[in-house]
Amino acid sequence: MIDTTSQIITALLAMGMALSFIIADRSSPTSRALALFLASVGVSIGIGSQIAYPRHYAGIVSWWDGVFAIPETLAFFFAYEWILRVRRTVPAAGLKTRGPDMLLRVAQVLALFYGAMALLYPRLRVEQFLGQGFREVFMVRESEFWLFALPLTVGLAISIFSALLMLRRRPDRAESTRLVAFALAAPFMASGVVLPPNIAPVSATIGLLILLVGGVQYHVVQGRRAQFMSRFLSPAVAELVGRRGLKSATDEQTIELSVVCCDLRGFTAFTAATESKKVIAILREYYDAVGAAATECGGTIKDQAGDGVLTLVGAPISFADHAQRALRLAAAIRKTGMEITARWSDADLRLGVGVGVASGFVTVGVIGAASRLEYTAVGPAVNLASRLCSEAVHGEILIDARSIELLGEESRAHRLIPGEALKLKGFQHPVQSYALATA
Repeated sequence: MIDTTSQIITALLAMGMALSFIIADRSSPTSRALALFLASVGVSIGIGSQIAYPRHYAGIVSWWDGVFAIPETLAFFFAYEWILRVRRTVPAAGLKTRGPDMLLRVAQVLALFYGAMALLYPRLRVEQFLGQGFREVFMVRESEFWLFALPLTVGLAISIFSALLMLRRRPDRAESTRLVAFALAAPFMASGVVLPPNIAPVSATIGLLILLVGGVQYHVVQGRRAQFMSRFLSPAVAELVGRRGLKSATDEQTIELSVVCCDLRGFTAFTAATESKKVIAILREYYDAVGAAATECGGTIKDQAGDGVLTLVGAPISFADHAQRALRLAAAIRKTGMEITARWSDADLRLGVGVGVASGFVTVGVIGAASRLEYTAVGPAVNLASRLCSEAVHGEILIDARSIELLGEESRAHRLIPGEALKLKGFQHPVQSYALATA
C-alpha cells in the first residue's frame, strides 16, 4: 500500500490557491493564467499520486502513459504565460521588451516539446526521468534523463531570467514582490517532477507557499491602492486595466474624443483672503462634485491643478457618443459648481464656475519616468477646451463647433446660443463658440 497523503495535501493546496486567485480577480487575464498554472499543478500532482505512481510502482507502463505528462506540460506552459502577461502590465520604461517576450514563447515551446517527448517515449520518461533525484542522475549521467530534463531546465531558466529582467523597469513594490516570489518558488516547484515521491511534495509545497506569500502581498497592496485611487479615477478605467492590463489599456493611440475643462472664477482673490483650511474644504467639495459627475458620464479626470479640472470623455474608455456625454458632464458641473460657489461666497468674495468643451483628435498614452507615470492627452482639442473655459463667465458653458457637429440631431434638444468668434491664444484663426443655455 502506497501512502499518498502528502501528495494529496499538496494537490489540494495548489487547487485551493488557483480557486482563490481566480475568485479574487476573475476579470484579469493575468489572474486567469496564474489560476490555470496552479490548477494544472494540482491536477498533475493528484493524477500522478493516485493513478500514475501506483501503476509505475507496480512496474506497469503502457504505451499511453505519456498522457500523464499533459498536466505537467500545461503547468509549465501557463506559468510562462502568466509571466508574459505580467510583463505586459508593467510599463516598459523605454526598454526594449520584444526580445524577453519572445524568450518566454521559446520557453513555452520547450514545455510543449517535453510533452511531445513524453507521449513518444513514455517508458523512458518513467524509467529514466521521473523520481530519479539529482544525485543519482549526475553520478551516472544518463543521456535519456536529459531528453526530458533539458527542455524543462532551459525553459525554467528563461522564465526566471525574464521575470527578474522586469525589475530593470523599476516596477512598484507590489509587482516586484510577486516577481521575486516566482523566481524563488519556481525551482522548488519544478524540482518536484524529478525528486523521489517521498521528497517531491515537500519541495512543491515550499514553492507554492512562497508563491502564495508573494501573491497575497501583491493583492493586499493593490487592494489598498485601488481603494484610494477609486476616489479620483473612473471605476471603468480601473476595470479596464484589470481586464486588459496596464500596457494594453494605456497604449499610445490617436482617437477623437471630447474634453471638458472647468475652473473657479475669483479663486485667486478668494485664496489670498481666506484661511487655508477653508480653501482646502471648498476644493475638496468641488473636486468630489466634479469627480462624481465625471464617473456618472464615463469621463476620466486627467488633471487636477489648483481650481482647474480637465476631464477626458472617450479615453481610455472609448465612447461613440463622447460629445453627448461631455455636454451632460458640463451641465452637471455647472449645476453643482454654482450651488457650491453660491454657498461659499459672501458679499466681499464672490466665487463662480466656468466650463469649456471641445472635441477633436487627440493622442493619448502613458508618459514619464519609470518611477512616475502619467496618462496624458496631447492635441488641439485639449488646448481649445482650456481656452474656452478661460473665456467663460460664471455659470457659462462654451462649446466648440466640432462638438456641436458631433451632437447631430441631438443638438436640437439643447438651447445652444451661437456666440462670437473668439480670438484665443495659440489659435491662428478666430474660433466659433456656442453657449449652452441654462435649463
